[in-house]
Amino acid sequence: MAKRLPPPGPVPAGQHPGCDTSGMILVHRIFRWLYRELPQLVREVGPGDTARSAVVGRYAHLDFFALHMHHETEDMVLWDRLVAREPGCTLHVGQMRAQHAEVAVRLARIEPQLEPWVASADPELRDAFATDIEGLRDLLSAHLGQEEDDILPVAGAVMSQQEWDFMEEHTRATLMAHRKELGKDVLSLQVGLLIASVPEAEREDWVRANVPAPIRLLYLLLMKRRYDNAMRELYPDRPVPAMV
Repeated sequence: MAKRLPPPGPVPAGQHPGCDTSGMILVHRIFRWLYRELPQLVREVGPGDTARSAVVGRYAHLDFFALHMHHETEDMVLWDRLVAREPGCTLHVGQMRAQHAEVAVRLARIEPQLEPWVASADPELRDAFATDIEGLRDLLSAHLGQEEDDILPVAGAVMSQQEWDFMEEHTRATLMAHRKELGKDVLSLQVGLLIASVPEAEREDWVRANVPAPIRLLYLLLMKRRYDNAMRELYPDRPVPAMV
């Protein structure tokens, strides 16, 4: 379970402003990839092919859960701290809050479409579902770019590394708490996608520097196999598209 986060205000005693936010670029790269790929995977499901709609639907549910979790974690950790410590960021924080609210509205329209489409693999339901995901994809792309430009530099200057790291700790704890619902391979997917988001030429050094040795070993022994199986399930007849 993630440690309790101190309330917004000054940097907690014993901590210092300044943190490495580069991991968020990788997380954003994953979300861009997930929501770029998902509409195409949905549209490729043939009429009445409920076996395939069940496969794609399972990963769609994970994508939606991950986006909810990511935004809820940012809402909890970032915005009040940034406004308190850098009032000049208030306008941008307001824009982030509004964009999160719009993403939530889009998800509220999209998620109820999942179960009827999975159950029927109806082509009309499929196309409407995919079109709405494409609208979310475009909104999300603009939001992520603005967050990288306007928010990450400020967060890197005014938040402590411990506060920043809390977001990863909270994400991991949330996934563990929902593991029964999401599937036993959900942590393997998280680690595998994160590794895949690093450019291949940098990947080995990044893993050595950022993934603790026990997790590296577990990934080699178990998690990589689960991740590879998931990717083969999603892409049974073509290579897994790169995250670019």
